[in-house]
Amino acid sequence: MSRLAVFLLCLSVAHTGGTGVFTPRFPRHRDRGPGQRSKYSYDTKYFTQPVDHFSFTTSDTFDQRYLINSANFGGDGAPIFFYTGNEGDITMFCDNTGFMWDIAPAFKALIVFAEHRYYGESLPYGKDSYKDPAHLGYLTAEQALADFARLITHLKSSVTGAADSPVVAFGGSYGGMLAAWFRMKYPSSVVGALAASAPVWQFEDLTPCGKTYAIITEDFEKGSPGCAKYIHESWDLLTQMGQTAAGRQKLSSVFSLCSTLETAADVDNMGQWLLNTWFNLAMVNYPYPASFLEPLPAWPVKEVCSLITTSSAVLEGIAAGATLYYNYTGQASCLNISQDAVSSLGDLGWGFQACSEMVMPSCMDGVHDMFPPSPWNMTAYIQQCKSTWHVTPRPDWIVQQFGGKNITAASNIIFSNGLLDPWSAGGVMESLSDTLVAITIAEGAHHLDLRSSDPADPPSVVTARQRETDIIKKWLLEYYSSL
Repeated sequence: MSRLAVFLLCLSVAHTGGTGVFTPRFPRHRDRGPGQRSKYSYDTKYFTQPVDHFSFTTSDTFDQRYLINSANFGGDGAPIFFYTGNEGDITMFCDNTGFMWDIAPAFKALIVFAEHRYYGESLPYGKDSYKDPAHLGYLTAEQALADFARLITHLKSSVTGAADSPVVAFGGSYGGMLAAWFRMKYPSSVVGALAASAPVWQFEDLTPCGKTYAIITEDFEKGSPGCAKYIHESWDLLTQMGQTAAGRQKLSSVFSLCSTLETAADVDNMGQWLLNTWFNLAMVNYPYPASFLEPLPAWPVKEVCSLITTSSAVLEGIAAGATLYYNYTGQASCLNISQDAVSSLGDLGWGFQACSEMVMPSCMDGVHDMFPPSPWNMTAYIQQCKSTWHVTPRPDWIVQQFGGKNITAASNIIFSNGLLDPWSAGGVMESLSDTLVAITIAEGAHHLDLRSSDPADPPSVVTARQRETDIIKKWLLEYYSSL
């Protein structure tokens, strides 16, 4: 198949010098449906933050949203469990981080979910926040961490009984990266951090760029022997059929697409859509039915691969697998290949972050993975970022700012990773010291350990959560003993 030049961050297809640039997104949570409410109870509050923490030349401010639950809070220095919000509406992270809610009663903890600036309702310049780089330039991990630190100071001074409360940071995915970096940069604000599925090493020269796709390929091969092989074969078949009007018509029919494929470019877009589908499936390969991205059955990779490997023809099997992902409920009359590329605030914000400081190289070779070859091309990446956002990426900045693999001066961080999760490629997989602890979850997909406990949880995640709880207890005992 011709190289798919997929620039997901900007939700467009980019070709530069014949070399594709593919950069995956972290998962986008499904919005609640009309009338749906969270199963958790909390108060919604706002705290005024400076737009720029690191300059004395602007007095602009904005209201940061945070969610707070004090039902279990014991006061008198009982702990605060603080979620470092990622790239999206904070209510979605609240709904999908049941582990904090599960253990809070035993710790008599205050629960706080802090929204990341430029996401959800925490928009520094309102509707103009994404207007241009001048308004958007304050969207950085560093500014977000400073927001969290100031918010914690506010909580300790405003919540009765919290003045001497130790704070434990929690986060998953990009939020997990923030949790780890928060402990590194603001050790006086948090006594420890649980960084779940946090690819803190998914940066230049730290992790092979193709490792995430090798993990996805392994996941699908485990789902059913031969599954990865069929997916690998599908890319050439898509290209071949996409070259003629009759072939495009057949593809549209086989996949029950809402819109007929009219051009070869449409077929390339369809390939991008399928690639996103397989990546997303690997991330949400949970052991029970879940609706994190789409409503899906338990172990969805296994279910999809069963359809693919038992089909009489490759593309029919691929279509059946895609249909399970996008229409498991059977409510859709057709599949919309633009569904995964619907622009949202989260997509736009992360697109800018990836084009400024969060440069996470990604590539595929078609040999060690089941995907069409697409080498990493920094030149093409930079050109695309300049064209889309009018900014030049700083590929080495995160490593300089947060230490890369030289982080042993830090302490009290748990790095948890599921071995089924593609993002574990850039995670800390081995403990670096007695206080920088790596926990691996054999049957775990993307931050499974942060989700609520479930009867279908595999033993590896049950063990991981217990170990995480024990380590948090140790941090708190050390804090109290130092008073």
